Amino acid sequence: MSNNTSPRPELQQAIDEMVGSGFVGVQLRVHDEQGEWVGTAGTSELDGEAAPPMDGYHRIGSNTKTFTATVVLQLVGEGRLGLDDSVADHLPEFGLDPRITVRMLLQHTSGVFNFTGEYFEDGTIVPGMPNPLQQGREWLENRFHAHRPEELVRFALAKPPRFEPGADWSYANTNYVLARLLIEKVTGRTVAEEMQRLILGPLGLKGTIVPDGAEIPEPHAHGYYRYEDQTVDVTRHDPSWISSGGDMISTTRDLQTFISALVGGRLLPAPLLAEMCTPHPKVGYGLGVFVQDAPDGGKIITHNGGTAGHAALMYSTPDGRRTLTAALNYVDDAEMTLAVPFQQATQRLVALVFA
Repeated sequence: MSNNTSPRPELQQAIDEMVGSGFVGVQLRVHDEQGEWVGTAGTSELDGEAAPPMDGYHRIGSNTKTFTATVVLQLVGEGRLGLDDSVADHLPEFGLDPRITVRMLLQHTSGVFNFTGEYFEDGTIVPGMPNPLQQGREWLENRFHAHRPEELVRFALAKPPRFEPGADWSYANTNYVLARLLIEKVTGRTVAEEMQRLILGPLGLKGTIVPDGAEIPEPHAHGYYRYEDQTVDVTRHDPSWISSGGDMISTTRDLQTFISALVGGRLLPAPLLAEMCTPHPKVGYGLGVFVQDAPDGGKIITHNGGTAGHAALMYSTPDGRRTLTAALNYVDDAEMTLAVPFQQATQRLVALVFA
């Protein structure tokens, strides 16, 4: 279903096929030379009939990292800290390796243990704190428990580091919880207050929230978690288990406004935006964004996220003129992962929009 004057049947077909591959519902927003296209497929609730809300609230998972990195870089721009500062100088209470810099947190090169668990190339898994990907039942039964960010960091730092600071790249939610604590230490304000001051207020993002507790505003599609023989609606849960690694709520409209403003230079001075969009050679991760090759030979700035039955897509050309944002709701199940259909579907959407 779409609300557009110019039909884009290829986009509608792509999201219909996403639902066919196992997702409950999809809401897609595309801005490009043909204007704006917004459409939905599937349903807002499992076994329901209503379509996902056209611009509903949803949990954006790791897209939170792009917001958090932007705030850190804005504080660098204000002279409150430096990209190559030792994090230990600002957060001495954790006994961090003094070689870990602010830049390493944002680029996932610090080597600190990922508190949601580590996955190694040889198939070894080192469990983390209860989360939907590991210890499913324990997470499910305690999904309204509030965690303090310091608790997540101390859990991670009690584990051996994955590598020496700066020696390699590995995605770790711990880096972004430390970034949150860094923001709060250097400003004396909460990350929600700084997000409001630096991003949400200036851009008028009224649908974007740093949550405190389990609630998500209406309207929203529902996310689910399946464990063994039970499927549970986990739309309401306390996302402090992931903290600034992925706790925020937004809308596809706000994500579109945010990513186009970010790459368009409205939030960061040009030198810091260039730093943000300079990818690590191993995986193409800059400072809070991935930098990927586009089908047309150019580049795409992106971050996606998934958390407990909700996922978000956010893509833009480097000039912000062509964007794709989407919200997905599904049944999360560590034993029956949707990772492959998710990757196939996003690749198809990117090919359609950025070719």
